[in-house]
Amino acid sequence: MVHYITLATCNLNQWALDFEGNRDRIVESIKIAKSKGARLRVGPELEITGYGCLDHFLENDIFLHSWEMLTTILTNKDCFDILLDIGMPIMHKNVRYNCRVLAYNGKIIFIRPKMWLANDGNYREMRFFTPWSRPYYVENFVLPRMIQKITGQLRVDFGDAVISTLDTCVGIETCEELFTPNSPHIAMALDGVEIITNSSGSHHELRKLNTRMNLIKEATTKCGGIYLYSNQRGCDGDRLYYDGCALIVVNGEVVAQGSQFSLDDVEVVTATIDTEDVRSYRSLMSHGLQAVNQKENYKRIHVPIELSPSSETFDPSVSPSKPFPIHYHTPEEEIALGPACWLWDYVRRCRAAGFFLPLSGGIDSCATAVIVHSMCRLVADAAKNGNEQVIKDAKVVAGLLPESDYKPIDPAEFASRIFHTTFMGTENSSAETRSRAKELAAKIGAYHVDLNMDSLVGSVVNLFEVATGKRPIFKIFGGSQVENLALQNIQARLRMVLAYLFAQLLPWVRGRKSGGLLVLGSANVDECLRGYLTKYDCSSADINPIGGISKTDLKKFIAYGSTSFDMPILDDFLNATPTAELEPITKDYVQSDEIDMGMTYEELSVFGRLRKVNKCGPYSMFLKLYHEWSPKLTPEEIAVKVKRFYFFYAINRHKQTVLTPSYHAEQYSPDDNRFDLRPFLIDPRFSWASKKIDEFIAKTQTKTLDESDVLKVD
Repeated sequence: MVHYITLATCNLNQWALDFEGNRDRIVESIKIAKSKGARLRVGPELEITGYGCLDHFLENDIFLHSWEMLTTILTNKDCFDILLDIGMPIMHKNVRYNCRVLAYNGKIIFIRPKMWLANDGNYREMRFFTPWSRPYYVENFVLPRMIQKITGQLRVDFGDAVISTLDTCVGIETCEELFTPNSPHIAMALDGVEIITNSSGSHHELRKLNTRMNLIKEATTKCGGIYLYSNQRGCDGDRLYYDGCALIVVNGEVVAQGSQFSLDDVEVVTATIDTEDVRSYRSLMSHGLQAVNQKENYKRIHVPIELSPSSETFDPSVSPSKPFPIHYHTPEEEIALGPACWLWDYVRRCRAAGFFLPLSGGIDSCATAVIVHSMCRLVADAAKNGNEQVIKDAKVVAGLLPESDYKPIDPAEFASRIFHTTFMGTENSSAETRSRAKELAAKIGAYHVDLNMDSLVGSVVNLFEVATGKRPIFKIFGGSQVENLALQNIQARLRMVLAYLFAQLLPWVRGRKSGGLLVLGSANVDECLRGYLTKYDCSSADINPIGGISKTDLKKFIAYGSTSFDMPILDDFLNATPTAELEPITKDYVQSDEIDMGMTYEELSVFGRLRKVNKCGPYSMFLKLYHEWSPKLTPEEIAVKVKRFYFFYAINRHKQTVLTPSYHAEQYSPDDNRFDLRPFLIDPRFSWASKKIDEFIAKTQTKTLDESDVLKVD
């Protein structure tokens, strides 16, 4: 008897509430899996609805439509002769569950609800679902009438059980359960489960993938077994990008890996496994002793099918898949690819005519422009490879008829159709930033407009003077700080007004009869955290691809783009001093971002991680930095920096409530939407914490004096 089994897992670009589209992508993945000889197909978490439906999961319609889609899958003959593991929400006894549905040849075998829900950071699953908190327990689930009619079934098992076929045993794990200390796969492995599936809705963060991959490898390194990981990929309508990387691991070794970033809506990876390898791997005495001493065992739901071929049907040319190292992208590559894929999903699904970017000549808007360029490169590569969905979507975005024979195979040519930039100059703008913006737009292929808005700014200032009899002047000319800030904000907010005017009308200027542009923001995560942006200025946009990326990482990305994208102009952006150019330039003064903020971008990244990731308040942050930054900085200098950060963070917290929806890429993102839930009216002095810091400094000074006295006595 041959024990080779071909298994399939997949990345699917599902879209929240796109029931028919999601269903079609599921069916396509099943067809591909079967064409590769797979006998088991695993799909992403909540793949019928899309993972990110949020409060739509509280609507009864979503459960009805999920069953309707499942009905069409169960009756589709293309989905027969393969064991299916499909994700959808299910209501059982008036309780909502996040479930996996196991089916074969048009019948439902078993429903397994998720036991441990993701409920922190970007996730609020317990807002919508209830965890199945009864390990090893199974009860009857009465199927909806529409299912009863097509399958002839009245009830199926619902709960925590495993599937037993004629030749192996399959267990189910869902996303967060892999990350828990006592993951279900441990007990399953000890109970003889050889194949474990994990269906996930896991999002991209910079440098996060290795954490997930290590956990997947560890799941079978210690316990042995076959682990199939499936993940959603793409932007399903929110701030997250789900980054795929479907994986098949055997006894701790990777034998199949899907891509992390791609414009393919359906990607199926398969591997052929010899289950005898699992049985040999588990032959350790310790494994056997722990297995027989388990206090509880899983109910086995028996299915009279074989996943491995019989000796009569075995193809001798088929051999087990070979192990290989996991592929990881560098952080610079992640920035180039993740936000680019996110932008593509957003623009094609909202049916916009492209993007509009206020291109200032600074590094942040430069990074945003280069990400759009990266998107155009991905579109061109996909079109060259014959991706019909990408070609079809590109025609829609570019305003071309479906019957057109156009293919977006040149990134710059495609950008000229869908990407629009404008340099909004004033008398405070330098010739260098203006020329950098123009040259970069030309290199990318963007439709570029160069304008001066001094007359517009002057009109607003004149209006204020007529209304009040007072005319504000810049601080450098003798004005107050209040006047100086107001004059900067006038320019910034007028740029936002102009951005939306141009985004709405530029397609019309170029001959398109309908469709507007998505306005792109360019505030990085450090500026958002510090509040170093004007509320409702040109940082206010439709979406922001760099809003979750640090300035430090953006600089590395620009350096990467200079060589990888053959854009030497990017070196000029990299070497320029970051400046908002909202104040007059004189021979003795040029506005500098870091001087304005009172801290460097590198320091902001440190403050951000300590505040969010390490969960530090002002006092604990000071203590950590005291040990990390001494003796380079004195305790007093460290205290000043910590207090300054928390002061500006607090007084600008209200700005986080209106941040442009941004691509989530960094763990210390201050996004107020749901990732960083904090009040926006805070005492900026943090008076008690400040007193504690001052007391600590006083003690260090006293200790220094005492040590000095001892030295003098000696």
